[in-house]
Amino acid sequence: MASRKSILLQRYRRKKRIALILFALTLGCVGFFAGGGWALSLLVLAWIAHEAWFSDHLFYTPGADYVYRFDERAEALPVTFADARLMLVADTPLDADDTLMLSVNLRASWMGRFLDPAVIVSAENDGQKASTDSSHPEQDGQTFERGAKGVRYLNLTGFADTLRNGGLRLRGRHCRLQGAPRLWRMAHPDYRQKRLLIVAPHADDAELAAFGLYSQAKEAWIVTLTAGEIEAGHYQRMGLSAREAARLKGRLRAWDSLAAPIWAGVPVEQSIQLGYFCLQLPVMRQTPDAAVPSREADLCDTRPFRIFNRVQLASDRDGIPSWNNLVADLREIILKAKPEAIVLPHPSFDPHPDHIAAGDAIREALAESAWQPQVLLHYANHLHDNDRWPMGEAHAGVALPPRFEDTGPLLPWALPLARSRQTDKAMALAMMHDLTTPLPFRKRLRRALQRVFAGRGHPPYGENEFFRKAVRRHELFWVERR
Repeated sequence: MASRKSILLQRYRRKKRIALILFALTLGCVGFFAGGGWALSLLVLAWIAHEAWFSDHLFYTPGADYVYRFDERAEALPVTFADARLMLVADTPLDADDTLMLSVNLRASWMGRFLDPAVIVSAENDGQKASTDSSHPEQDGQTFERGAKGVRYLNLTGFADTLRNGGLRLRGRHCRLQGAPRLWRMAHPDYRQKRLLIVAPHADDAELAAFGLYSQAKEAWIVTLTAGEIEAGHYQRMGLSAREAARLKGRLRAWDSLAAPIWAGVPVEQSIQLGYFCLQLPVMRQTPDAAVPSREADLCDTRPFRIFNRVQLASDRDGIPSWNNLVADLREIILKAKPEAIVLPHPSFDPHPDHIAAGDAIREALAESAWQPQVLLHYANHLHDNDRWPMGEAHAGVALPPRFEDTGPLLPWALPLARSRQTDKAMALAMMHDLTTPLPFRKRLRRALQRVFAGRGHPPYGENEFFRKAVRRHELFWVERR
């Protein structure tokens, strides 16, 4: 069955083909009546406009409302919004660590169809001018789709003290805030004080989603399921065959999965690389007993990618890349780590097939485990319908992602990160070989055009988009209490 993301992608490509056909017909008419020079100029301008404004993979209309229903443990707080100031109606006690989500009704201005609209949140006192510099700890800018129109959700976590003191201001940049906002408070225990097991389908998933969390945890274990050996074209340029390049990439990423957590203080004995093969987890799930080989590395043995492990597992005896071995590995690790909380991909927000299969494997392992965690914390490193989320620039806040169907109540938890920890997270990502390969020329040119015409910036940490998307003032999780 086709995934939701593949269906959305097919629909997007179909619309794009129709637009290209119409443009070709228009170009032909211009060339016929006005001459080839005008047609060529129109072609160049159209290509620049496409790269600057229309190349985002946005598989929904920006005029639709986001749809969220929060868990019954989320408390709605009465607020007023006047003269750009958000105030609590009553003297409501707020804890500094509370997760705060504010629904607002946005309407992009005409400039907001060409420049990304954002809501500037500032701890502004009377007589002081609010800045749009989101790097300052007392201000933030949360960005949404160009042309946004409808309900969106701001993440005000970290602004509890300012809100309680009545000094929180909201201003639209290339957009207007309409109607009455609604505020929800979610009180959570400090999950940093629990023993954590971070489940990473690939090397770098743990760092992208939860570096700030696991770097502050009382105790953290990290298990990476796959070596991530495929798509090794960069290494083939070194003169290696496709098989050699895939094996080299897999070993490098296996090393990365153990080395990067050391930067956060996680002992190497508490990081484990399982060495299964990229994009093969769903195939393994379909035939649990079968050994499923790598697509590109010409391997049917997980042990070559486990060579850096300090922890021995029962499946090291045979190295068979099967679903049953994967589930047994996870069950063994759960018994060894005894996590109070397990951090793993969200089953509906994150559509990557390996991420979905990773969640299935964890649940299957827990079904027969003598140890049970108190809570599951879900993350999303990918989305079905928006490749730019979190939108906006690095070091800004993380607004709630697009969601258009009510598939059940949700309980978000946002962990604020100090600027110094965000920088440490960026350095952890810079240790990942897969995030440091050079961008193709076309993507670099597109980024330059977007910087000039769409006002988009990129951080200095690296070229990969995840340096923009993951280095933020919040890490966002969805809580499932067991």
